[in-house]
Amino acid sequence: MRLTRVSAWARCDSGASLPTAVSLFSGCGGSDLGLHRAGFDVLMANDVLPYARDVYVANLPDTDFRLGDVRGITNFPKADLLVGCYPCQGFSQGGARDPDRGINYLYREFDRALRQIRPKAFIVENVSGMRRADLRHLLRNQLTRFRLAGYRVDFRILDAREYGVPQERRRIFIVGIRSDLDASYEFPMPSHSADGVSGQRYTTIRDAISDLPEWPAGEFNNEPFHWYYLSRNRYRAWDDTAPTVVARSRHVSLHPMSPPLKRIHTDKWVFEGEAPARRFSFRECARLQGFPKDMVFPDTAHLTEKHKVVGNAVPPPLFGAVASALPEIW
Repeated sequence: MRLTRVSAWARCDSGASLPTAVSLFSGCGGSDLGLHRAGFDVLMANDVLPYARDVYVANLPDTDFRLGDVRGITNFPKADLLVGCYPCQGFSQGGARDPDRGINYLYREFDRALRQIRPKAFIVENVSGMRRADLRHLLRNQLTRFRLAGYRVDFRILDAREYGVPQERRRIFIVGIRSDLDASYEFPMPSHSADGVSGQRYTTIRDAISDLPEWPAGEFNNEPFHWYYLSRNRYRAWDDTAPTVVARSRHVSLHPMSPPLKRIHTDKWVFEGEAPARRFSFRECARLQGFPKDMVFPDTAHLTEKHKVVGNAVPPPLFGAVASALPEIW
């Protein structure tokens, strides 16, 4: 068994070999921690961000992490599963949205790896904005490519809150099973709900971070709250789930110890009181993403990079749930 550090996230029957996986656009390891939880041995991972690599290897040291543009990788190891979370800036609900940006077409590199590796299954994660009318042609093209590569493909938008993540985060998952295998994929049923009727209640901010210090010096962005920050409600109370964790430290939501915000008019909110206010720290954001409590973040980058890799990550419990629902085809 290759996983050493985050051993609590792996499962393995004594003496049994694990199904193997290759991970592309891996970031700091959110998807791959989920894979370990689902019982996979991740052979190789890849990303272009040096600090994402630093975090990844500090927590998953036995994976062969290849830093650099995926277009420079000519050979991939054989594996049972291929996963990828290619960049989403062109599809995102926030920021610039341009369907013609080159970054929108990195799914072609995933398709190239899929055809070379020929895994038994694959999983893709991306933002739900991919279904918007102006981007739907790119989603259709991905589905067509994957089907032509020899896979039965399905997709669904999942909300991380429904799988134990203390954060409202809707993402699209595309899952494929190789067509020559007598198996099909069914997306996992939610394990959590707002009222707890269909399982457990949503995990809250309090559940995730109440054990952490109120003022973790140097771990949160302390810039003033400018007009854009206060153009929307970025406050949630202790017993709520958090808003979507973002990658820009200036735009991270408010810690619940802060005063609530009240709406003055369209796109303008103000604090209800004079008590001190602050944004979530990068470590709190990691908890809200569902990373384990002992997650290591090396001191090799600025605070903005720490927020960036955390905000761009896939929540491990959500990815683990999707991977755990794969049929026993290994």
